[in-house]
Amino acid sequence: MSDQTSQSAPKSMFARAWDSDFAYKFRRTPVAVVSALVVALLVLSAVFAPLIAPHNPFDPASLNLMNGFTAPMAANEFTGDVFWLGTDDQGRDVFSTILYGMRISLFVGFSAVLFAMVLGITLGLIAGYVGGWIETIIMRAADVQLTFPAILVAMLIFGVAKGITPIEHQDKMAIWVLILAIGLSDWVQFARVVRGATLVEKDKEYVQAARMIGRGKGIIMLRHILPNVLSPVLVIATISLALAIIAEATLSFLGVGAPPTQPSLGTLIRIGQGFLFSGEWWIILFPSITLLSLALSVNLLGDWLRDALNPRLQ
Repeated sequence: MSDQTSQSAPKSMFARAWDSDFAYKFRRTPVAVVSALVVALLVLSAVFAPLIAPHNPFDPASLNLMNGFTAPMAANEFTGDVFWLGTDDQGRDVFSTILYGMRISLFVGFSAVLFAMVLGITLGLIAGYVGGWIETIIMRAADVQLTFPAILVAMLIFGVAKGITPIEHQDKMAIWVLILAIGLSDWVQFARVVRGATLVEKDKEYVQAARMIGRGKGIIMLRHILPNVLSPVLVIATISLALAIIAEATLSFLGVGAPPTQPSLGTLIRIGQGFLFSGEWWIILFPSITLLSLALSVNLLGDWLRDALNPRLQ
């Protein structure tokens, strides 16, 4: 009796997800598994940086200038302290700066993609469902923006937004301005994909039935059309996250991104560049490896997700 009961008991949500075709494809793809593990490790390391990092690199009271330029795993000649990845010119532990810097990079990347996704989905739904002159304006604006490299658009928006921000608030607002700049440079692809999917969905029977019972345009777009166009959006968001992290690092490396008081991975690479040819190679090497590993893993995971959700490859 107990065996029959155990066999007839419904599976948990986790068990059903584990037995799904999507999870099976994931387990059978080593690149996806390794990429997911790397992303999870780096994200969790950044989230729990205050618990993992040996030092708080942004606390001046914890710094000791005598520890400056200590090589990885070598005892400092003055203090005898040993650091896994060495220290920079200010005596900051490079391992700790990477963990804290990764928090800034991930926060900017996730926030910028979320902003671009919300803006792009909204404009794409409106353009595809409403049509007319509204669609023309939205899509022509998207076409114009596509003629310029995204990084140049982000630099322009960042420069204009920072220029109108009071000087005393520029450092405090720099991260939010950076998110705005990257997000506004990346909404186009979301809008174009959602518009195309909306043009297909709006003539289907379930949308026509919703119109017949008097549902408003906003309700139809949000409750009926939006859930059916999210699959390609999630794929684009995953790939865009890697691009947003690279864009943040590029802007910070050029000195127009995160401020020195809130250094991201890009800022750490810019700082380390100044010491590359003087022999302190570790200051730039380890942040660069972290950035490349994070961006590459997210990109590979996005590529796999795109193929896994592509109906033509089923």
